Amino acid sequence: MDSNKHSNGADTGSVNAAEEAQPQVAQATIEDFMKLDIRIGTIVEASPLDKARKPAIKLLIDFGPLGLKRSSAQLTVRYTPEALIGRQIAAVVNFPPRKIAGFPSEVLVLGGVPEEGDVVLLRTDEAVPNGTPIA
Repeated sequence: MDSNKHSNGADTGSVNAAEEAQPQVAQATIEDFMKLDIRIGTIVEASPLDKARKPAIKLLIDFGPLGLKRSSAQLTVRYTPEALIGRQIAAVVNFPPRKIAGFPSEVLVLGGVPEEGDVVLLRTDEAVPNGTPIA
């Protein structure tokens, strides 16, 4: 049998090549995922983070019962600070705080990265209460 043919006759050569082209990603367990506290919050303030090495925006995000949290996010390719105010986002809220250009970043805002330096924010289909956990 041809090495690129499956027992049902299907050509597997392109599948194997596609699998080989994929970068190897470390496996995570459900326990790893469950350690993350990901919540929905609403951006209430946004302004440029002028001292950052890479263009970034300072965010103040309302997470309801968790309070207001700050984040530095590299969102300048797609978003202006003004366009972010009032937008609901998803963020990891239980990482230790980090200083970014002297600014205390307390949460990690989540987004897709279609290419280096470009972030598309994750958002809900409908408004939900601030602090809503992600499952």
